[in-house]
Amino acid sequence: MFAIVDIAGQQFKVSEGQELFVHHLSANEGDELSFDKVMLIDNDGKIQIGNPILSGASIKATVLHHQKGDKVIVFKKKRRKGYKTKNGHRQQFTKVKINSIAV
Repeated sequence: MFAIVDIAGQQFKVSEGQELFVHHLSANEGDELSFDKVMLIDNDGKIQIGNPILSGASIKATVLHHQKGDKVIVFKKKRRKGYKTKNGHRQQFTKVKINSIAV
């Protein structure tokens, strides 16, 4: 059984027991979350498709921890002008575990 769900503006294919990284969610570690924007559910070959979301379907998940991603270097340069700048960025992520998929 799997589902396609919208979490923090991104679509993920999830199944029960799966752990995944999503963009930072404002929830504490150990909190139980419910995602209601379920777009598709496949239950052993029986497929339900929403228009655009399924009403009554939800995904239960638990927040495991928060962490930062790898550093991305942003380097800008204009040749022959003496201009160059270097910045870095680390994206915040939240690791969640999918507990159940309810139809």
